[in-house]
Amino acid sequence: MDFIKTRRKNAERQLLYFILAFLIGIPTAVFLLVLYVRIFFAGRIYPGVTSGETGLQSLTLPEAEIALGKVYSYPLYGNILLVDEENSWRTTPSELGLVIDLPTMAQQAMAVGRTGSLSQKVAGQIRAWINPVTIDPVLIVDQRVGGQLLGTLEQTIYQPARNASVTIDGVQASAVPGQTGRQLDFISTQELVLEAVETLENSTIQLPVESLQPEVMDASGTAALTNSLLAEPFAVNIAEDTLQLQPNTLAQMITFEIEGDEDPSLVIGLDPTLFFAFLLEIGTPYEHSAENARFIFNDDTHELDILSPSSTGRLLDQEATRLAFEEALNAGVHTADVAFSIEQPQVGDDATAEELGITELVSMRSTYFGGSSSARSQNILTASQAFHGYLIPPGGILSMADLLGDISLDTGYAEAWIIFGDRTIKGVGGGVCQVSTTLFRTAFFGGYPVVERYPHAYRVGYYEQGPNSPGPGLDATVFVPEVDFRFVNDRPYWLLMETYVYGTQLVWKFYSTADGRTVEVSAPEISNEVEAEEPLYVENPDLKKGEIKQVDWEADGMDVVVHRTVYRDGEVLFSDTMKTEYEPWRAIYEYGPGTKLPKDAITEEDEN
Repeated sequence: MDFIKTRRKNAERQLLYFILAFLIGIPTAVFLLVLYVRIFFAGRIYPGVTSGETGLQSLTLPEAEIALGKVYSYPLYGNILLVDEENSWRTTPSELGLVIDLPTMAQQAMAVGRTGSLSQKVAGQIRAWINPVTIDPVLIVDQRVGGQLLGTLEQTIYQPARNASVTIDGVQASAVPGQTGRQLDFISTQELVLEAVETLENSTIQLPVESLQPEVMDASGTAALTNSLLAEPFAVNIAEDTLQLQPNTLAQMITFEIEGDEDPSLVIGLDPTLFFAFLLEIGTPYEHSAENARFIFNDDTHELDILSPSSTGRLLDQEATRLAFEEALNAGVHTADVAFSIEQPQVGDDATAEELGITELVSMRSTYFGGSSSARSQNILTASQAFHGYLIPPGGILSMADLLGDISLDTGYAEAWIIFGDRTIKGVGGGVCQVSTTLFRTAFFGGYPVVERYPHAYRVGYYEQGPNSPGPGLDATVFVPEVDFRFVNDRPYWLLMETYVYGTQLVWKFYSTADGRTVEVSAPEISNEVEAEEPLYVENPDLKKGEIKQVDWEADGMDVVVHRTVYRDGEVLFSDTMKTEYEPWRAIYEYGPGTKLPKDAITEEDEN
């Protein structure tokens, strides 16, 4: 009995040992198997990992990328057909920007069984053995790449909508009908491309193309209206007159433009450049600027005595006229009025000295022109009268050329000697420079800033005549319209000018209000003196035999510098310098054919 019990205990003990050995052996075996797998598949994809129908186990990352590239060749060899009406374009998914991210897919395959804790990694390996893990393709669509291709298609497909128009040949207008346009819906196309390539299958895409409608499809009515307008002259009412605008001229100005938001239509317009040029041509004679009243200052009462009344101005209103003409044309009316604007003078007849700030004489200068011909004297009087009683506003710039205007026989000027180039010749307005020189000196010694001044080419004796002459270097020439003299009234008061001719003396007066300024002018600094050449004798067939006539007078050349400093209340307000380079000027005599000349006379033949 004891024997049996002993054997039973031994059997139970062996069974226990077997169970313990079994329980210990399975994990060990599993552990050894896992350890074997991890060692054998180090740097390689674990078993049970696939993509598509291809197993990736035992592959390194580079090998996996190659294998995946063979499976997913769709971007390079897929076929996408883009269709638009009768046209089609065949392309590949890669040209549309599709890329399969093979490195990322290979890394995902390599990561199976290699993430998390040790137990999670082992569990991952075991799950892959039991239920294979599939790596889905990783798609990247670079719309910038596809956008380049689609942009080319967009340009190919695009047809702009064309509005109806009207053409004019001579005086005959013809209507051109409008045309519908086409445009690729770029955003929708990108969405369709994205949907197609994500299927990884060949596909056909019907391109979404929008229809572009013109604003105006029919212009036959506008063409008919234009033809009716060009069938007869257009009447232009300007001031009290009526002028005719001929059809061929009007046709060149006509333009067409679309107007209206809800119901746009083609209307008749006028080319601004051509129309304004026409308007200025016909309208300028009807214009006149507003003119201030002119006064003289009464030295006894210190009030202004009216010299000539003010007048309103009438100026062309170009834009208003263009709009009026266009309104008439679109209404089918064959006449329109030229519009003018009224310009009011700054100074009316009732202006007072107090209002304008004119209280005293602030500058006065005289020049003398003894020995001048009657024609030259006439020109001096005519030119100086243009400034008598004239007002310059505070801050205003006086331009002699603008105020003198046209210098011609028709405006009261006579022919007299003028300097032209390197000669003194007869010309209309000779002597006007006596006026410009006198005005220049009045402004200069009055302390007014000089804006523009040109000296004469050579010294002119007239400008150094008489008492208190400043000497050479302070003359000014004017040759309308190229050469001007200008100065600025920089005082806060109006400036009134008065001019008087007493015999051979021209007196210029400035009336305003003194502002405490004084003027210091240096004596002329003379240098580089050059003697004039000997007189030149020139034959003139219009003179009689024995007749000799002097036409140019001798003057030595020199450089002259004059400095001016203007003070106000003892402080320097400004300073400037007048520089003049006088050329030497030889006397010139003209003589009639066969005239006996003085001994040692130099002629043009001698010069040559």
